[in-house]
Amino acid sequence: METTGASWQAGLSQADAQARLRDEGFNELPTGDGRGILRIVADVLKEPMFSLLLAAGVIYLLLGDLGEAIVLLAFATLSVLITVVQETRSERVLAALRDQASPRALVIRDGERRRIPGREVVRGDTIVVLEGDRIPADAAVVSASSLVVDESLLTGESVPVGKSAGDAGAAMARPGGENTPYLYSGTLAVHGEGIAVVRATGPNSELGRIGQSLKAISPEPPRLQVETRRLVRIFAAVGAIATVAVVLIIGLTQDDWLQAVLGGIALGMSLLPEEFPLVLTAFMVMGAWRLSRVRVLTRRASAIEMLGAATVLCSDKTGTMTQNRMTLAEVRTLGMTWRTGQGGPGAEAAALIEAARRASSPEPSDPMERAIAVQAGSTAAGTLLRRYGLEPTLLAMSHVWQDEQGGRYVATKGAPEAVGALCRLDAAGQAWLHRAVEDMAIEGMRVLGVARGWAPDGPLPDTQTGFALEFLGLVGFADPLRENVPAAIGECRSAQIRVVMITGDYPATARAIAERAGLDAAQTIDGPALEALSDAALRESIRTTNVFARIMPEQKLRLVQALKADGEVVAMTGDGVNDAPALRAAHIGVAMGGRGTDVAREASSIVLLDDDFGSIVRTIRLGRRIYDNLRKASAYIVAVHVPIAGLALLPLLFGLPFMLSPVHIALLEMVIDPVCSIAFEAESEERDLMQRPPRAADSRLLSPPMMVFSVLQGALALTALAIVLLVGIRRDMPTDELRALMFTSLVLINVGLIVVNRSFSSSLAVALRRPNVFLWFLLSLVAAVLSVALTWPPAMALFQFGALHVDDLGVSLAAAVGMVLCLEALKPWWRQSLRS
Repeated sequence: METTGASWQAGLSQADAQARLRDEGFNELPTGDGRGILRIVADVLKEPMFSLLLAAGVIYLLLGDLGEAIVLLAFATLSVLITVVQETRSERVLAALRDQASPRALVIRDGERRRIPGREVVRGDTIVVLEGDRIPADAAVVSASSLVVDESLLTGESVPVGKSAGDAGAAMARPGGENTPYLYSGTLAVHGEGIAVVRATGPNSELGRIGQSLKAISPEPPRLQVETRRLVRIFAAVGAIATVAVVLIIGLTQDDWLQAVLGGIALGMSLLPEEFPLVLTAFMVMGAWRLSRVRVLTRRASAIEMLGAATVLCSDKTGTMTQNRMTLAEVRTLGMTWRTGQGGPGAEAAALIEAARRASSPEPSDPMERAIAVQAGSTAAGTLLRRYGLEPTLLAMSHVWQDEQGGRYVATKGAPEAVGALCRLDAAGQAWLHRAVEDMAIEGMRVLGVARGWAPDGPLPDTQTGFALEFLGLVGFADPLRENVPAAIGECRSAQIRVVMITGDYPATARAIAERAGLDAAQTIDGPALEALSDAALRESIRTTNVFARIMPEQKLRLVQALKADGEVVAMTGDGVNDAPALRAAHIGVAMGGRGTDVAREASSIVLLDDDFGSIVRTIRLGRRIYDNLRKASAYIVAVHVPIAGLALLPLLFGLPFMLSPVHIALLEMVIDPVCSIAFEAESEERDLMQRPPRAADSRLLSPPMMVFSVLQGALALTALAIVLLVGIRRDMPTDELRALMFTSLVLINVGLIVVNRSFSSSLAVALRRPNVFLWFLLSLVAAVLSVALTWPPAMALFQFGALHVDDLGVSLAAAVGMVLCLEALKPWWRQSLRS
């Protein structure tokens, strides 16, 4: 049976509690212990990019190319290790941030108070809530003394709310609102104390229901993985068909099946698409590392690929755009208005602040009381004789002080209308009070009324209404906007990323903060109005509305889903438990790591360790750069495979021996793999990166224009190689010298393709001046290796190279330079489509 009425004083018996515990089978949301090293390794190896790397290494091993197989397998192992280290670091950081795993609870059982783990609390338990306690379950308050609770993790409100006693058997209501008799699991008591009867635990609590909704949301598969599979299938199919065709053609026409098999192997190796998973691995790992350097923790690599496509940034207000702390912003009396930043307060404002300080706790924990104490600058002198707490019918509190001369001073603060009633304001005073409170609320302030008086000698009255009080005025509190928010929103606007504020706070406060941040707040929708909208009407309204106020958790999720249904790529920021479902449903969930809850961090794909709104924009900028460079690397991969494959086939047209064998292609991979995975990743961002619109949600890594331009690059490169081959044939060069000439030409043309693909927005001269230490180091290394291969006799014998003369080198260089100039001349015609 449930504990109701006066029976809460005795509470459950220990036996009843244990029986309830067994019957329910659970008591709170599982917090989890994070992923172990074996689980992390297993998750990493499931990624297709690593599987393809390992598969490519095995294929080379079966083909007999031990050197290339060892290189590929070693790189795959190294990539796995780097990713595992990154994931392990992420888990350690998250584990260190967990601070709400299982709060302890003070319960009354068998008539005695005892501390137990929060997970052992059951329905019907009577809990005692003291200042600083984390509430272990949803409960109904049956007794309260100045009880104030911070419910921001569920409601998003920055100011704690008062609690009053009610019926222990009443059904629970939703979180939010002042002076209610309900407590909710996970919230924090910041002032006073109370006794409550537990009404719901585990999945039946407000916190638990959010957890259940999280389980129902399945993350979308990473688009790059899907596209990589498609590209790999295409390359593999083309390579397999070409390999079989070459073996059959040479074997049947020349009756040399050994030469046919070697040619087929060389062609297959030239078309083997191992670079794609290699590039994706390097870019995702290095991207996560670069984000960590700006104090952004990447929990899911798929978020990196989506950052450049974000079209809407849904931001919480409290703690994200604002600093999540109260400051005293304004003092207003009948005769003056003083705002912080206007110099020191005058005598009238100082007297009001001193009265507000005396009406606060000597050791304040409430955010507004702390703000008053900071402004007052000193502790109140005298002796505190009596406190009068908040009452359900009178939302004001008074403190009676005795000074050194024996006088008794009364200080009162509370809801403006309540303080005005205590001071018995006349009609003119009431009208002024109403106007002033409305004006301050429009500016986003929380407002308190302040009064003072003197208590006569003798017994003190039983209630605050027994004092003769003088109304002093109003104090307004604001949650300050983060300094870098307006600039960050301006940068989002230039990048054509729309910012939408979604908050649990009141509409007037939300509008004021939005306007200061630079958002268009002309149209605002609150929770009740949103609830009345159909899905179609919501999708229509959300296109023009940037501020949503008094929003409940399930409504945040509905807003994200409406934006996604409207074709937007959604990034969602948040820090509370109430944000978790929306964080999970968004394409990019961005949680706050400092003040954010553990549930929000676990549901997100990116965590901002310094809670800095500006980091979101830096993260988007870096995401755009990563994807931009990934497209350049992919375009280069496609382009460079055309001349390699062509050179494997060209000699057939002239009845010549093969110019490329597996060992040559293995040497070429020393250029291709490091350049596309390291050098392109290290490319600095384009100048117009944040002036472009977000890429289309359905855009491909290699869009049709990009693919055509890549094939065109490859065709021009192959044409240049064909010209070099014709020159060599005209000169009657020996086969080994011709092979050295063609290989050198291929390497130089490869370098030319690298230069062309470094930038699609800048000219060749500008691109060459852009710093890239990794690129020039790798090219210097390639030049050294090529020099050894062309001049050291053992290497020349291994590669079957003859002597290369200076005029031969001039032919190779002229072919590469000519190809680059042709492509640079064509690039302006393709520039706009290549950037989309």
